Amino acid sequence: MAWTPLHAKIHRAIRSRHLFERHQSLLVAVSGGQDSLCLIKLLLDLQPKWEWHLGIAHCDHRWRSDSQANANHVENLAKSWGVSFYLETANEPINSEAAARDWRYEALSAIAKTNNYQYIVTGHTKSDRAETLLYNLIRGTGADGLQALTWQRPLTTGIMVVRPLLEITRTQTQQFCQDFQLPIWEDSTNEDLKYARNRIRQQLIPYLQQNFNPQVESALAQTAELLQAEVEYLEKAAQQLREEAMAWGIEHEENSVLLRLNRRVLQKAPLALQRRVMRQVLQQILTDAPSFEHIEKLTALITAPNRSQTDPFPGGAIAQVQGDWICLK
Repeated sequence: MAWTPLHAKIHRAIRSRHLFERHQSLLVAVSGGQDSLCLIKLLLDLQPKWEWHLGIAHCDHRWRSDSQANANHVENLAKSWGVSFYLETANEPINSEAAARDWRYEALSAIAKTNNYQYIVTGHTKSDRAETLLYNLIRGTGADGLQALTWQRPLTTGIMVVRPLLEITRTQTQQFCQDFQLPIWEDSTNEDLKYARNRIRQQLIPYLQQNFNPQVESALAQTAELLQAEVEYLEKAAQQLREEAMAWGIEHEENSVLLRLNRRVLQKAPLALQRRVMRQVLQQILTDAPSFEHIEKLTALITAPNRSQTDPFPGGAIAQVQGDWICLK
């Protein structure tokens, strides 16, 4: 096996960031594209050092007429490498990026649970990290959205998603595949400009490179890395503040459970932490992710006059000021 700078870089990243330990079970998501082929090749080459149990999962969205052939291609590669192969095919074609992503993670999670894999490993790169930051910035987001593509995150109980290639660009994965003559399956949907991410990749990033910063991918990925550490710190601080401010009680007149937040505790905190506390609270009571407007109208009650209240949140909950308390009914 040729030991390249990319092998050394991934080996160091896994060790220094504690992404995996020895003897663990890794389910590698392989689409057949250059990033995922680079990923599985690197992990296969590192396997003797780490003694992992590797499996390959492929998700067929049924977007393209050649999707079945694509799945067969990945299965044949898995057989040639002597690696267990798992295929999940959508019952109906999935036509949006968001729906495809949700279905893909559900499918990977089900495969991992059924076959006792502790980790789902994906081929997201530094280029993907830069594009995700831009995509979320354009749609409107806070620091959490800008750093959304992290090295690892829990998917479900006992299963972690890990992205070991976040320091490697798409140009580098392409060169790696060429050097090792890996058979890339070209996905025609990557060229379709109806998808916002493709427009960012093919039009916006090149424009920024040409007119503003040739190293814009690295600059944006570095920003995401810095934000990740800051978000982790702020989330922990907000959790401590929420636990200090929160109590449960029963309003006997209506026999309804209240979530209560002490306004005096919250008033001492910076606005950034107040907003995070309110978002954490709303995440407990709302089915969908709380919007900026939801967070703001709840935060406003920290300094509002007594008996102030919000209009109903989705699902019917109402927040009301009762003296030193914000009560959610």
